[in-house]
Amino acid sequence: MTWEDELEDSICTIEQLKEYIALTPEEENQLRGIIERHPMRITRYYLSLIDINDPNDPIRRMIVPSEGELDTLGSYDTSGELENTKMPGLQHKYSQTALLLATNNCAAYCRFCFRKRMVGLSNEEVLRRFNDAMQYIEKHKEINNVLISGGDPFVLPTDVIEKFLKRLTTLPHLDFIRFGTKVPVTFPDRILEDEELVTLLGDNAQKNKKIYVVTHFNHTKEITQKAIDAVDSLNCSGITVNNQTVLLKGVNDNPETLAELQNKLVGIGVNPYYVFQCRPVTRVKNAFQVPLRKGYEIVENAKKRLNGHSKRFKYIMSHQTGKIEIVGLTDDSIYLKYHQAKDPANIGKFFERKINETAGWLDELE
Repeated sequence: MTWEDELEDSICTIEQLKEYIALTPEEENQLRGIIERHPMRITRYYLSLIDINDPNDPIRRMIVPSEGELDTLGSYDTSGELENTKMPGLQHKYSQTALLLATNNCAAYCRFCFRKRMVGLSNEEVLRRFNDAMQYIEKHKEINNVLISGGDPFVLPTDVIEKFLKRLTTLPHLDFIRFGTKVPVTFPDRILEDEELVTLLGDNAQKNKKIYVVTHFNHTKEITQKAIDAVDSLNCSGITVNNQTVLLKGVNDNPETLAELQNKLVGIGVNPYYVFQCRPVTRVKNAFQVPLRKGYEIVENAKKRLNGHSKRFKYIMSHQTGKIEIVGLTDDSIYLKYHQAKDPANIGKFFERKINETAGWLDELE
């Protein structure tokens, strides 16, 4: 089977899921309603990582729909993406970075996705006018890097990825290009079985623009030999692999698990980049978000178990106004700093808010 065939063979229906995971009639009915609203896709590789005898298995929690998605508290656009959209598929929130949404599809649909409003569903926010987007980036010389995301751009055919690179690598004001992809985690065969993709990325990284892959390991169970081989293939081709972890209730919300993950990532050649506060997304917030007070304590206690390389990440809240680093805590207050901001005047700004036991987002702090 080609990687395209393998992807096509993913678990997308309740009937397919029931072949592997036992569901009560009540669960089955709930899940049918949920995936009608937010589709399910699980690669057979990623499904194989689940301990089917453990209802609290972290992989299962991240990828199999559950009752928690019936809770509609939250927002479908927690970071103000709509207001930063310049044309379908192109966002420009931070002056130096252009974000391209190349597709609304992923190899696997994470249940905590912050773009739950579109992934696997609407293509209204996906890039349609390629030449117009390239002209926008060419015109805005303050842009020094482009992030190609989605969805997951690595589910696109390699020749489509090549089209992006051919155009972007000609722009002299770009220093580097990033791909946001979870393929090394959920579908490493996409990398391992397509030498053309790795060669394309490697050739561009060595001859044109530096290329970074930003991936998304959240638990050590995801660090399999296949995942390691995929990372090695990228690293050996001159691609730098960084990781963004989301702090998730019931997955990695304890210091031991979080520390073990960051240490192992460094050991396989993946650089810890951010640990994100889970966004208050509709059908995600109550199921996955850890309160800020608890989150800070988890992160700081995890850091006590880490070396200099494995604790280079920042604990970040990706808010509508910018990326806010969570830097300190007292009994009554939480201390925050703008790591990046929509308004450049706010970059580096340090500020304080009153903290409580339940607040999970800036808007919930006094």
